[in-house]
Amino acid sequence: MSVSAHASALLPETLKLDFPILSQKLYDNRPLIYLDNAASSQRPRSVLEAMNRVYERSYSNVHRGSHYLSSVATVEYESARSAVAEWIGADSPNEIVFTQGTTAAINLVAHGLAPALDGGDEILLTMMEHHSNIVPWQQLAERTGAFVRWVEITDDGRLDMQSLAAALTEKTKIFAFSAVSNVLGTRNPVKELVAAAKAVKATVIVDAAQAAPHEAMDVGDWEADFVAFSGHKMLAPTGIGVLYGRRDLLEAMPPFLGGGSMIRTVTTEGFTPAALPAKFEAGTPPIAEAIAMGAAIRYLDDIGLDAIHRHEQALAAAAHEGLRDVEGLRILGPDPSEKAGIVSFVADWAHPQDIASALDEQGIAVREGHHCTMPLHKRLGIESSARASFYLYNTLSDVEAFVEGMKQARSLFAGRKRGKR
Repeated sequence: MSVSAHASALLPETLKLDFPILSQKLYDNRPLIYLDNAASSQRPRSVLEAMNRVYERSYSNVHRGSHYLSSVATVEYESARSAVAEWIGADSPNEIVFTQGTTAAINLVAHGLAPALDGGDEILLTMMEHHSNIVPWQQLAERTGAFVRWVEITDDGRLDMQSLAAALTEKTKIFAFSAVSNVLGTRNPVKELVAAAKAVKATVIVDAAQAAPHEAMDVGDWEADFVAFSGHKMLAPTGIGVLYGRRDLLEAMPPFLGGGSMIRTVTTEGFTPAALPAKFEAGTPPIAEAIAMGAAIRYLDDIGLDAIHRHEQALAAAAHEGLRDVEGLRILGPDPSEKAGIVSFVADWAHPQDIASALDEQGIAVREGHHCTMPLHKRLGIESSARASFYLYNTLSDVEAFVEGMKQARSLFAGRKRGKR
């Protein structure tokens, strides 16, 4: 099947016009083809304009003033929180904590769960986790005497369910896993994993950084205790993220940071924390960023996450099909039907960095490196990989250009190898 045989109901050519950065030309007047969306997405005009409007018309600190600007900013900020809660199916906006991103959200939870752990307790992770969902738990284990255990993956990049069954025991107090792997693209069965963890009374944290921007999710249906994701991967600005937490768990956890906004009272003897969610939002929050995140959600809702997901799967399938014609290439992860719009790979004819540089010369932006997943790369027997990742504004012609760029890169580097013999 040719790349062009894969179709999508989405109209990415039209959507691309909403993103000013994608209209520029690079190098020898080549169009920019942005395939680094798993690292960070671009922003449509509506999001850029929402952020500008805040600074031009309504910026003020929130929750602290009786004047007009503060009142308007507070309403817009809390409206964004309500939009997030509705978007992910939370019971209440009070279960939504704005953070700097997924990393900050997971660190907040790891800090808050420390009192519930004793020496000998176990924290369960998977081999496909991002460092942001590894290091905070390793730090927590160091502080409490708990142990970190691992769920293995299969050779085709899926979770090994037998390994999970063996690892989940009465000692497991925390199970943290990604909904979608940022390297393999694997879409994990979140609801099934949550149910398995609940059977042993473990607290569950879902890293949804690679899921939230691309497919509809319902935290109530998942029944996870905590869910974390970032704005900058879903068309919103950097510096804004979300922690969803079950209300009873958030209320039981101590504040992560101390300072302004997170208190009810302060005396010379101590303090009492504010009610949720202010309890976990110390200091001046990312006001404009949160409001712009609300605009990003409206943009995604207008298109429809189901349509976006189908479109990205079509692009991933097209990329898989096209890359089969590139000799010496190993695609990481499962079949396109079981993954998100992420295609990572290694080649026997060039280092991932060289491949990324060669594609960049053609105006094609991909990512290379360990992608903050060193344990995963070690498990795969490689040090680094290259990754193309798709979003709603990518087109089949982008995929065709990427595949052609890979063929040209192979010719270039394979030719150099032959010349050395």
